[in-house]
Amino acid sequence: MPVSKDSIRTDLTKGRRKASRRFTIISSCSDLWGGSEELWSAAACALIESGHSVSCFKSGVDATQPNVRRLKSFSCTVRNLRRRNRAPVLIKYAHVLPLAMHLSRRRPDLVIISQGDNYDGLYLGYLCQKLRIPYTLICQKASDYFWPEDKLRSYKGAVFTGAVRCFFVSEHNRRLTEDQYGVTLKNAMVVRNPYLVRVPQPLPWPASDDDKLKLACVARLYLLDKGQDILLRILARNKWKERKLHVSFFGQGVNRESLEFLAAKLGIQNVSFEGQTSEVIGIWRNHHALILASRAEGMPLALVEAMMCGRPAIVTKVGGNAELVEDRVTGFLAAPVEDSLDAALEDAWTRRNELREMGRLAATRIRELISPNPAQEFAHTLLEIADELAEAKARRRVRGHIGVSDPKSST
Repeated sequence: MPVSKDSIRTDLTKGRRKASRRFTIISSCSDLWGGSEELWSAAACALIESGHSVSCFKSGVDATQPNVRRLKSFSCTVRNLRRRNRAPVLIKYAHVLPLAMHLSRRRPDLVIISQGDNYDGLYLGYLCQKLRIPYTLICQKASDYFWPEDKLRSYKGAVFTGAVRCFFVSEHNRRLTEDQYGVTLKNAMVVRNPYLVRVPQPLPWPASDDDKLKLACVARLYLLDKGQDILLRILARNKWKERKLHVSFFGQGVNRESLEFLAAKLGIQNVSFEGQTSEVIGIWRNHHALILASRAEGMPLALVEAMMCGRPAIVTKVGGNAELVEDRVTGFLAAPVEDSLDAALEDAWTRRNELREMGRLAATRIRELISPNPAQEFAHTLLEIADELAEAKARRRVRGHIGVSDPKSST
């Protein structure tokens, strides 16, 4: 059962009266900003508002980004891990020494390492191990097609098992990570990301004068993960060219030109590229359903937000999609291959008169699964961990003072 916002704030305030904790948050995601950054940044603000000390580092910083500016308004500067004007061979790990010096001086009660995937920040966990500083890992995605090399598997697995807690955004990602690194993560926990829509009930169903089915593909334009090329090849089939169906692509990314070229090459007329928008509700006022052709996911915010707005989804069974969507009840599930997704889209087309009711069920279901305050809950969890670590440290200090050994401190 989700924890109420008031109770979380009360607990965070109690934490402030009890002791002010020191947190360091490090984001290893290489993009200037993405959905994976929302959780740690919002949790950082919640902790700071409650009187705790937070320092932040990120791989690439856009000072104009609203979340970065909000942190700065709390006198919390987000330091850039990736400094320019360095020799290329030194760029990847040039930041390790100054980061190590910062951690050694600050000695935070807890380090939170936020990864865009489930591997890009593991070297930071290894650094914390060497400095004997407790750390947690956030894994925002795990890919079935990306497995670690055997020679690195043991070292990386040890970083996972050495964490105080490993946070995943879906059960699928947790299970896959255990398989990839050959570990059983008793320290694992599934958390949710903050989402951008706040609607108390499903939005009105979009009117359509020409009886056209309007789908929205809301995702970063990055083919390796998001698979929009799969969707375009499906839409190039004659049956979809002849039907009253339109797909709007929302998002930006490194593959926009490739997608526009492919759409033109395939002669697809019933698509449009709408670019990036922060008006999520505006998308769902005008579209009947979400469609995602993803090859890899964590737990897509676009899916959560579409369901919150009362829209069913046609999605692939990757990441946490199948943990939210009940096939043919609140949406349609497919494998991330053309024929399977085409069959799911065909099913949705055949049942298009039922989509409104499916969207209503989706809105009810998502509110049962996702808390309205994920970042506050996450901040509460981090504070609990820091308090437990501080109490354990105090007990060891007392035992050491009176000459009683503590088996847990032997390492």
